[in-house]
Amino acid sequence: MDSNKPVFAFRDTPRQMPARIPLELRQGGDWGELYGRFGEAEAKHQSGRCLDCGNPYCAWKCPLHNYIPRWLELAREGRVHEAAALAHETNPLPEVCGRVCPQDRLCEGSCTLNDGFGAVTIGAVEKYIVDRALSEGWRPDLSRVAATGKRVAVIGAGPAGLSCADRLARAGIEATVFDRYEQIGGLLHFGIPSFKLEKSVLATRREVLEGMGVQFRLGVEIGRDVSLDALLVEFDAVFLGLGSYRYTDGGLPGQDLKHVLPALPFLVHNGRLVHGDDAAHAKPIAGWEDHIALPDLRGKRVVVLGGGDTGMDCVRSAVRLGAARVTCAYRRDEANMPGSVREVANAREEGVQFLFNRQPLELIGDEAVTGVRVAETRLGEPDARGRRNAEAVPGSESVLAADVVIIAFGFQPDPPAWLSAHGIALEDNGRIRVTQAAGGCSSRRRGNADDSVPYQTSHPRVFAGGDGVRGADLVVTAAYEGREAAAGIVKLLLG
Repeated sequence: MDSNKPVFAFRDTPRQMPARIPLELRQGGDWGELYGRFGEAEAKHQSGRCLDCGNPYCAWKCPLHNYIPRWLELAREGRVHEAAALAHETNPLPEVCGRVCPQDRLCEGSCTLNDGFGAVTIGAVEKYIVDRALSEGWRPDLSRVAATGKRVAVIGAGPAGLSCADRLARAGIEATVFDRYEQIGGLLHFGIPSFKLEKSVLATRREVLEGMGVQFRLGVEIGRDVSLDALLVEFDAVFLGLGSYRYTDGGLPGQDLKHVLPALPFLVHNGRLVHGDDAAHAKPIAGWEDHIALPDLRGKRVVVLGGGDTGMDCVRSAVRLGAARVTCAYRRDEANMPGSVREVANAREEGVQFLFNRQPLELIGDEAVTGVRVAETRLGEPDARGRRNAEAVPGSESVLAADVVIIAFGFQPDPPAWLSAHGIALEDNGRIRVTQAAGGCSSRRRGNADDSVPYQTSHPRVFAGGDGVRGADLVVTAAYEGREAAAGIVKLLLG
């Protein structure tokens, strides 16, 4: 242990988060990142609270198994560039994860200090380390990487695809990333509001990746502009990072009423407007029409159905868009809510009302929606995933008045037709079937003659990872799968 490190820093220095945008500005339409950045002194103080546990629970809970105590100590010592290099050893997108990961459920939730003293603010320090290093000109050192002559096509510029491209570049393999949209990031750019992730962060990451030799071909749709056959001729292997864009349909009567919106187009169109993008000429998100009309929310009553992180993005966006009242209805209790505890707290502070144990039954209205008929629920027996089912209480129905309803029940993969044309097998739920990964982060894998090549599909030169494989999940799990799939590609191509 460093003799200069205060032994009881965790006790003498309280947990602290960076300063936040004042509430009145958020309610007034400020879309800037809610949390600011630590200064050097703050980052050192918060990093110094780490106990440097011999078996760090924070690192084990992180799907990427980041070297968290080690780069916290480097930050405490002021060795920011070394800390950034170490953060990148495990995480191809550390500045993104520092912003959007639900740390309260992962690393910080498992911090030894979380019981009584307050967890180390790991995410905020990670953001500080990488933002500062990149702003000072630090870049990944590939000076010892030798070009192999191998080339890989990465389909999808979301977190899985970007992570895969990063690892391929570090192995001397030329990666070319294709995406049907006009910007990199996938749902990082189009689905996550800027109050959680400024889009300039993605622009910097693109610059970093291009500096590593990664090429981007944006606005190119596989199966329409370029065929998979052509990619398999031009490249030695292909990675599929297709994401999950098809929303989960609750089958509610009245879903076709005016002013009933799926969550994703609501977030995408508002995101484009906030950033000044030409939404009229931008490529539509897969599965949604160009002409989805978004109502003016000013002075309106908005009800969001669903309690995940996407639902929290919707309610907090509605607040900034001037809604008079924003309500989130969720069919289970708060303890079983899948969204981040911190995001729920931020939404509450911004004026969002939560109605727990409410099951939506029907959307009411003539031409436009006027309300949501709901029933109170109680929790019954656990389902196949261990979550207790919500059962409607007889005679408990009521109507929530609404001018706009946003459905945020989650997303599912929407596999393109060209997958089956090339013999790429799918699971019954539409997810791409891949080989078992050594780390076991992903679910439902198949075995083949060589289970040690992770994330290989039934086509030997095609690999896959991210939400298209596991279903809609966290950015950090997509980054993990992209990283591990790259390892499988390296093994296939280089032995």
